[in-house]
Amino acid sequence: MATRTPYTDVVLVAPATVPYERFSEHSAHHWFAQLLRQLLQQSGLQKAQIDGVCVSSFTLGNDTAVALMQHFQMSPRWLDFLPTGGASGVMALRRAARAVQCGDASIVACLAADTNQRDSFKNTVRSFSRFSLDAVYPYGAAGPNAPFALITDYYMRQYGATREDFGKLCVAQRDNALRNPHALMKKPLSLEQYLEARPIAEPLHLFDCVMPCAGAEGYLVMTRTQAEELGLPYVEILATIERHNAFPEDPVQHRGGWLVDQDEFYAMAGVQPRDIDFLETYDDYPVINVLQFEGLGFCAPGEGAEFIRAHQFTIDGDFPFNTSGGQLSVGQAGAAGGYLGLVQAIRQLTHNAGPTQVADAQLGMVSGFGMINYDRGICTAAALLKRGQA
Repeated sequence: MATRTPYTDVVLVAPATVPYERFSEHSAHHWFAQLLRQLLQQSGLQKAQIDGVCVSSFTLGNDTAVALMQHFQMSPRWLDFLPTGGASGVMALRRAARAVQCGDASIVACLAADTNQRDSFKNTVRSFSRFSLDAVYPYGAAGPNAPFALITDYYMRQYGATREDFGKLCVAQRDNALRNPHALMKKPLSLEQYLEARPIAEPLHLFDCVMPCAGAEGYLVMTRTQAEELGLPYVEILATIERHNAFPEDPVQHRGGWLVDQDEFYAMAGVQPRDIDFLETYDDYPVINVLQFEGLGFCAPGEGAEFIRAHQFTIDGDFPFNTSGGQLSVGQAGAAGGYLGLVQAIRQLTHNAGPTQVADAQLGMVSGFGMINYDRGICTAAALLKRGQA
């Protein structure tokens, strides 16, 4: 395998969130416009200075990333469209960083937004993929609840995890979310409430399932020199990975693509799991958090339950995790859910995370998981990030 070029002198700046709403009658275009405006205001840039754009969305309708540029009267020389769900934030980072590094773009805006009208989610899951159209939706198993119930049940039976284990993660994330002004979940959650919640698709109950909403997340990618000239705090990229359709032979998904690239990931970064100060994972269901703990080397495969029992996951715990509250307590704004952890990590490492700030955070990890297609998620990604030193 060829040695990959490091991400020297390419940085991330200007983390932006358009506050979420449970439902919205606006189009996705509205949410993208609000996000772009916020990025320009935060960075002090003019729209014409952004010459690269990466777009992630499920609800642009008949429009594409190109059409969105026409709406915004932008003329970028580099454009990408990544509708890859929970992996899209890190995938956008990878492509944008290489574009800046190679000179194909100078400043790239990575944008993710989705609306949530009354029928948005139904329409999305109905036509999500060919698998959905042929093998899932006609049988009434629309959406990710059924596949994740299967994955969760398998993991519990195979490795001895309990609902109390998953509940510990959900309760900690809710505690973190109560510090986050953007979170839609505003009430404390106890383990007892988690356990007594109504069933959705056994063994999943209400608080195991992410809540769709409308919102937007984004950030900018540029050179270190540009960030310093603009006076913007920045984050350095130590390493990234992505993998698609890993382990297709597994009859039930119990591992993800991070395992394939784990050694290269840490070797490129020059750090180990024990070195990080916080972890942000994609968390539409608790079991996928556990697969990420294992796949990223925080514990061995099958040892996720023991890892949960040994740690505290609140912002001030010994393993700060999903410090925004994660999607399970903030909400899932479509493809923007795949950017949530990355945007939060940039805030953490620029020490602009407000009440959710981890004390003296210097090194953080973001992990993505996306595109639950019929019976498994088929996209995985991760990034190791470091606080920039001006």
